[in-house]
Amino acid sequence: MTEPRRRPGRPRDTSIDERALAAARELLVRRGFDATTIQAVAEHSGVHASAIYRRWPSRIELIEEATFPGLSPLSVRPTGDLGRDLGRFVRAYLVAFSTPAARAAAAGLLAHHQTSDRSGPPEVYVRMSARPLFQDILRAAPPGTVDPTVDPDDVFDMLLGAVLTRTLLFSATARARPVERTVEMILRLLRPL
Repeated sequence: MTEPRRRPGRPRDTSIDERALAAARELLVRRGFDATTIQAVAEHSGVHASAIYRRWPSRIELIEEATFPGLSPLSVRPTGDLGRDLGRFVRAYLVAFSTPAARAAAAGLLAHHQTSDRSGPPEVYVRMSARPLFQDILRAAPPGTVDPTVDPDDVFDMLLGAVLTRTLLFSATARARPVERTVEMILRLLRPL
């Protein structure tokens, strides 16, 4: 005798995700990092706290996804033109870090990660990271344009530092043509000797 076929549960309401993420972004801008708690997001979004906890295990993960959802692969799809691709990548990265919510969250997230043991599934962090897109751009570059002895992770870390400096300390570091200057420096790091 066969078991009766179980009907799948209720379909997941995807509007819950967007309402919670939008509420987190609004709270970050209006009230700051410390006030952006799961309970505050629940009250602001009308989403029950338990539904939020089912999607994000803590407010840190919720804030990270709300503020740094990753770059759109379409906006930085590699063409093989290394300079052009890096320019599009840096522009997209600067835009992602320049949003009011990202600026409001950055210091709190940095402080949290300095003091916490970040153990969790790496796929969660890769999903929000632009590192894989950067590596795709390097792989698409014509042969001989990227030094094979250069560690792309080191170059990405330097690029991330430049992006953070330009977005979080912009008034102190304002320069003409910031994207072009950053791309020029990255190309110098990548060129074969």
